[in-house]
Amino acid sequence: MAESRLTADDVNRLLTDPSGINRAHTAEKLARQFEGESLSPAERMMAEEIFRLFARDVEVQVRKALSSNLKETPLLPHDLACTLAGDVDEVALPILEYSTVLSDQDLLEIVRSHTDSKMEAIARRKEVSEELSEVLVQVGGESVVATLVANAGARVNDASLEKAVERFGSSERVAKPLIDRPRLPATVAEKLVDKVSENMRAALVSRHDLDPNLAANIILAGREKATLSYSIDSSEEEVERLVQQLAERKRLTPSIIVRALCMGDIKFFEYSLAQRSGIPVVNARMLIHDSGNLGFQGIYRRAGLPDKFFPAMLAAVTVAGETEYDGRENDRARYARRMIERILTQYGDLGVSFENDDLDYLLAKMDQLPSDIENLE
Repeated sequence: MAESRLTADDVNRLLTDPSGINRAHTAEKLARQFEGESLSPAERMMAEEIFRLFARDVEVQVRKALSSNLKETPLLPHDLACTLAGDVDEVALPILEYSTVLSDQDLLEIVRSHTDSKMEAIARRKEVSEELSEVLVQVGGESVVATLVANAGARVNDASLEKAVERFGSSERVAKPLIDRPRLPATVAEKLVDKVSENMRAALVSRHDLDPNLAANIILAGREKATLSYSIDSSEEEVERLVQQLAERKRLTPSIIVRALCMGDIKFFEYSLAQRSGIPVVNARMLIHDSGNLGFQGIYRRAGLPDKFFPAMLAAVTVAGETEYDGRENDRARYARRMIERILTQYGDLGVSFENDDLDYLLAKMDQLPSDIENLE
């Protein structure tokens, strides 16, 4: 027979050979031919039946040879793909990672009934659906979740990312690929920053291209400011979810609301007061930006915020109404300087004492802004 082709007589002879090595070689050779055009329709049907025999072979090396050489062919019969996928790891993993013949339903059944090694192979697939990712995050171990969140082809929704942080956020194996993802929702970042080390927190902040001075300030000042660094560029829906999450975890504190204003995050401020007041954000915005200040005073009191913070917040809201980002270089720094200077001036004029922690925060913010900021007006 020719070296590159098997005949029916060759196959029959090889199948009766008791040598597992010989059968493995046969399986490999026939599998390589299967995807090409050299087999006739009749020969292809014969090859499929032979593959089914090999898939039941007592020798793992035979089944492994079959799996390794058929893992990427779209011509693999579905029943055979499922048989190989349910085999021992040596046989199953190539099929689970590469075969496009397996459906999401096939993979979900395997996820729910097999080991982490098989789930990890599924998490490495070129594409992983949201539904499959959700189950992997719920039932997989640390290595499975780490592999999944590191996979650029895995579609992982926000709820699954949050679940990953809840389960394994303290693990560097999971936290690092989470931080390296191109987009991390504010709600996920807030949970993650509370779990990771200082070094990991630095990486978390730097992934969003913050100014180095501001990033350093966030890291040193702690969780609240790191949380706000994500909020300021988030969508309305993301900010609303973040505020709800903070409230549920009893972290929607007066200090984080003041800091949001100092950073110019009016959106976060509006949703925070709406949340604490129990009213729709549309109503909250009307009250906050009431030109007569009565509306703001009313919602402020209903939100249960400390009286000593009222001058700072009123000043900040006034500045926010008068100032917009101009889109030029250092626009956020200019905005923050105006905001902070106005707040400090207001406190000085009224003779009201600021909490030491917050005063230090405001002064540190001023120190970190560019010294020639006024020249950029």
